[in-house]
Amino acid sequence: MLIEPKVRGFICTTAHPEGCAAHVSEQIQYVKNHPPITFGPKRVVIIGSSTGYGLASRIAVAFGAHSETIGICLERPANESRTASHGWYNTASFEKSAHAAGIYAKSINGDGFSDTIKEQTMECIEKDWRKESVDLVIYSIASPRRLHPKTGRLFSSVLKPIGEHPYANKTIDFLTGCVSTISIETASPQEVADTIAVMGGEDWMMWIDMLLKRNLLAPGAQTIAYSYVGPKLTHPIYAEGTIGQAKKHLETTSKTIQEKLKLIEGNALIAMNKALVTQASAAIPVVPLYISLIYKIMKEQNIHEGCIEQMYRLYKNGLDKTAKTGDDKGLIRMDDWELSESVQEKVLELWTQVNNTNSEQLTDLAGYRRDFYKLFGFEVAGVDYTKDSLIQVPIPSLEGSD
Repeated sequence: MLIEPKVRGFICTTAHPEGCAAHVSEQIQYVKNHPPITFGPKRVVIIGSSTGYGLASRIAVAFGAHSETIGICLERPANESRTASHGWYNTASFEKSAHAAGIYAKSINGDGFSDTIKEQTMECIEKDWRKESVDLVIYSIASPRRLHPKTGRLFSSVLKPIGEHPYANKTIDFLTGCVSTISIETASPQEVADTIAVMGGEDWMMWIDMLLKRNLLAPGAQTIAYSYVGPKLTHPIYAEGTIGQAKKHLETTSKTIQEKLKLIEGNALIAMNKALVTQASAAIPVVPLYISLIYKIMKEQNIHEGCIEQMYRLYKNGLDKTAKTGDDKGLIRMDDWELSESVQEKVLELWTQVNNTNSEQLTDLAGYRRDFYKLFGFEVAGVDYTKDSLIQVPIPSLEGSD
């Protein structure tokens, strides 16, 4: 099948298997080209392991520290006429490369919010790792919805301001470069609660509780969740909006998990990561314009990082060491370069100037688009997109996955 990108709104509905594999290989090579991660984790569970920061974390610890990994993801296999999801192809490529390097890697495909997938993961740990146990749990789920495993209720998250007044600001269509003004209505109390139910810390806690109950965490085990707060520019719809309330719940949850992990001298951490192009961020008003601006500024200042660069920095520095240099809330600030004064002052300067006629010049929309397409395996160097591709690609550890 000849595969081309098909973008509908802010979603690409196709993925290129060879392109995804090449993108994964690029990230693996980045880690191999840098010093190994000494004293890294030995057995890692990554909840949300197939794209973005979760995938980059899996690559960083596997190829930087030779860690054994179990990855949990929810991805779609190909059928006769439709490609698999990009996360499916990413996972297949990662496993193939890990196994070739003699590194243990298994994946569990299903709803990470469910008790069924949690139980399946516990059984895999007990069977394959026995009493050696898990020393790092990475929580990196990014989902707009959550089916609660106890109540059966389906929650949906929203990105809205909280208060009496709607939020209005510039946004951009990253495909056309068209700049416009968008207004976002305020959230209802129920929408706030539902967003917390999806993106807060309850599910993270459920994972840790089950691992503790089954005695599957090693002495000194750590767990880390990923978060984002953003600049003052986006605070009304992010840090001070519905998502911000969910992030506050996540931070509160980390303190509770810390108390529980004291029994094994463990720790719970949160890393505040940099804004990057993801399928989710592309759909958020205002954010694509902001990201295209920081891409330009940070590349000019030679401090730009993608997912793999940031996750390698996080784990190479060491979670214990990095946590001690966190902010007054105990958060690991991987967004420190993004939120630096030199970057944010330039963002505000350009923000007032950008319009339909100069958006391509004042921003790095070209880099934004390239990163967006690379998520799905397109515009990756060295891939011949004029050739037919086999879309049925198995994930080695999933029986019958092809």
